[in-house]
Amino acid sequence: MIGRVTQQTVQRSTLANLQLNLSTLADMQGKMSSGKKVTVPSDDPAAASDMLQLRGELRAQTQYVRNADDGGSWLTTVDTSLQSSLAALRNARDLTVQSGDAGLGPASREALATELDGARDTLLAQANATYLGRNVFAGTSNAPAAFSKDAMGSYAWNGSATGTVDRRINATTTVRVDVNGATAFGDDTAVGDTSVFKLLDGIATTLRAGGDATAALGNIDARMEKMLTQLAGVGARHSRVLTAQTELQSAQLNTKTQLSGIEDIDLAETILQLQSQQTAYQGALGAASKVLQPSLMDFLK
Repeated sequence: MIGRVTQQTVQRSTLANLQLNLSTLADMQGKMSSGKKVTVPSDDPAAASDMLQLRGELRAQTQYVRNADDGGSWLTTVDTSLQSSLAALRNARDLTVQSGDAGLGPASREALATELDGARDTLLAQANATYLGRNVFAGTSNAPAAFSKDAMGSYAWNGSATGTVDRRINATTTVRVDVNGATAFGDDTAVGDTSVFKLLDGIATTLRAGGDATAALGNIDARMEKMLTQLAGVGARHSRVLTAQTELQSAQLNTKTQLSGIEDIDLAETILQLQSQQTAYQGALGAASKVLQPSLMDFLK
């Protein structure tokens, strides 16, 4: 049985097809203007799921990069402070060696003692170095300074022995970015320990009293050895952070490339598809004008 096709049926079918062509054209224009193949999950559910996962990975990588950058800055500050401290301590050692000259008079001894006081002040300033307002040699302590001097002339470390400052540079690795100040510079309040500051104070006092200050050279060398050990550890950790920064930058680039491959349009292909769809729509309009042209008089004929 052949169904009856009326003019109204043809009109409805033609208008529906026009609407479909126009909707497809609008979709192509939307992709062209946004530059994205997937703007809502319904466009491609599988691709949308992959995009969400990749964006999550990218956010994590971005945070790790920030952590590594911050950790690198911490370690750079620590490294600079230890390098300056070692330079000051080497200078103090040279001054102590010079004090062994038996021909030195009181004025010369006083001059050497004054220089030693300056070296001690330099060391104390470096031991109290900060990064963004936080002491780099005091762990997680919020004390105003990592080292302070009391009325008895002793230097106390105000840091936290158990609270370390760490930065996570990937999903499984954290790096310590501070240094225990008591280990690097000593702590007069600890049993059996003498700070480098009090050591230099003692040498200066011996010089002013006319005594033999060269006896303290062994103590200076021991303190320098501890500083060098800490400096080597800082260098190794800094190297890990720098390596992580390079790896994270590469991972970020790879993730962005994968994300772009999923969600970004192929510009040349999209332009061709848009032009083809525009041509198809224009053709549909032309066909519709022929179909919808008859009037009631034409129909009665």
